Amino acid sequence: MGNTPTHPAITRVAKFLAQKSHPHRPIMLDDSARTAQEAADSLQCEISQIAKSIIFHNLVNDEAILVIISGDKRVDEKKVTALLEISRSKLGKASADFVREKTGFAIGGVSPVAHTSTCKIFLDESLKRFEVIWAAAGHPKAVFQASPQALEMMVDATWVSVASE
Repeated sequence: MGNTPTHPAITRVAKFLAQKSHPHRPIMLDDSARTAQEAADSLQCEISQIAKSIIFHNLVNDEAILVIISGDKRVDEKKVTALLEISRSKLGKASADFVREKTGFAIGGVSPVAHTSTCKIFLDESLKRFEVIWAAAGHPKAVFQASPQALEMMVDATWVSVASE
């Protein structure tokens, strides 16, 4: 763990973090971090410390909606549609092509930062439980460390409560 990543998407994340004066750079894990459980296992941390990036497709305006939520939580889509003031039928699952088009990342490595286009971002309150969280860094084996507050300052996001009860 910890070798220097060179993939273009990881490089984009590293440049973004450097521009924001974030003290932590992306690291490569030996094993996949495609799922929150895989990332937690590789990092030897709790699954709840993994900041999952979940992308939805707002069918009303073709906008990507990114929900960043603790790895031990699930997104309640009804809460997301209420925040967006749209009907449930207008919030779609994001296809792999849509995710890549809107974020510049492949599913399994979607970083909360350094997207190639603007998307609406929600940070779930569940992340505030921790001093240290880990987020994807543009590749299924790359992650970076942050505090919830640092992540909030790096992205134009709103703190919300969208976790399923």
